[in-house]
Amino acid sequence: MGWTYSAAGVDIKAADEVKARIKGLARTTFGPEVLSEIGSFGGLFAVPAGLRQPVLVASADGVGTKLKVAVLAEKHDTVGADLVNHCVDDILVQGARPLFFLDYLAMGSLNPLIVADVVSGLARACREAGCALLGGEMAEMPDMYAAGEYDLAGTIIGIVEKDAILPRPDIKPGDEVLGLASNGLHTNGFSLVRRLCLDALKMRPGDFVPEFGSTLGEELLRTHRNYGPLVHPLLPDGLVKAMVHLTGGGYRGNIPRVLPDGLGVRIDPRGWPAQPVFTFLAERGGIARDEMFRTFNMGLGLLLIAAPEQAWEIRSRLEKTGEQVYTAGIVTADAGVEII
Repeated sequence: MGWTYSAAGVDIKAADEVKARIKGLARTTFGPEVLSEIGSFGGLFAVPAGLRQPVLVASADGVGTKLKVAVLAEKHDTVGADLVNHCVDDILVQGARPLFFLDYLAMGSLNPLIVADVVSGLARACREAGCALLGGEMAEMPDMYAAGEYDLAGTIIGIVEKDAILPRPDIKPGDEVLGLASNGLHTNGFSLVRRLCLDALKMRPGDFVPEFGSTLGEELLRTHRNYGPLVHPLLPDGLVKAMVHLTGGGYRGNIPRVLPDGLGVRIDPRGWPAQPVFTFLAERGGIARDEMFRTFNMGLGLLLIAAPEQAWEIRSRLEKTGEQVYTAGIVTADAGVEII
């Protein structure tokens, strides 16, 4: 009897069954712009009409080692949403709205239940973001991943009018930096968190942590926020000069990416409340303050830079929606990021 793909560890029948499930989930994200079905060689999407000078904005990212926490906790329905929301926020800071999303999911041995959970999170987040889950790749690669482990990445395509691209060049000293709360760790810093909590402290995802009011797994797997619905209504009125998505690299790594040469920002952490997860990590791990702000979002997922008069309007509008807006800092004439 000759060799077969199945004998080599790739189950084509199981893959076909999973793809059938995925089609149903993906269709729930489709609008009239989607011109193809899941399973086509390429996804077809009609660019929306009505824009004068449309510019496409693209970004790709992953979930990092937060996936290892999901595997240990045996909870896979949140990491897909993490991935979509992270990518949505990345293009949001340039003023773009998402159009469609493509995912890449790879594992050593196909587990239909895990795949269904992951894709359900992808589809849910795409629906909430108003973008289509247009297609992707599901790869079964024996010997590449340990049993039960998988990798997840995605690409998002959005659109913005050319004259509405952020950041704007008119940022100047005295502009205010406002902050919107994160939902915990989001998707960054998990290599450090895992080494501390799981290895050094010998904790497990099911352990209840009084400081969190939840289990460790529930806290670590809280979903990355999508700030698009809050922020997009502000943009047509020119209220926001720039935004910063606080992801890998923290404050010092991300804020300079949107500032004109020669300008800096002074961050005052007294302007927002400390979230228990960050206090816990700093105290239990003996992590230096500068390292915390370099690695984590420290309780703010998105920063908005605006002139003082516009900052007041932003605060007023967002607080009417129930969103708390924090004063995070100010733009300075000295280059760099100072955390007082």
